[in-house]
Amino acid sequence: MNEENFAYKVRHALNEKLEEMPESITQRLEQARRLAVSRKKKSAPVYISVFQQVFAGTGSYLSGSMSWMGKLGMTLPVLALAIGMAGIFHHEQQRQIREIADIDIAVLSDELPPSAYADSGFRAFVADRATTGV
Repeated sequence: MNEENFAYKVRHALNEKLEEMPESITQRLEQARRLAVSRKKKSAPVYISVFQQVFAGTGSYLSGSMSWMGKLGMTLPVLALAIGMAGIFHHEQQRQIREIADIDIAVLSDELPPSAYADSGFRAFVADRATTGV
């Protein structure tokens, strides 16, 4: 990086004094520049070896060049998530069924007049009794 910094400073100093330099010096500088540009090495592409994927699901997962361990490592968390979501759904469904069954048991076991069933607060009353166990 020091060479680039030095070259930048030299170029800047030469550009400032370009108008004051004699014609012979500017021609020699122009020839030296052409010679330097012609000798410059062509930039070669840089290759980097990557032994492991940096991000999940980038490229090779879809192209099929991934090992079976890599594919298992990609699909196992997704499978665990799907099983967990199904378990939560089943648990919540069973909880709702138990709540409705408790309300039905409370309604069927009590002796109430028919007018109580028309009351708007009746369902809240039955739900409260079902949760407290009274």
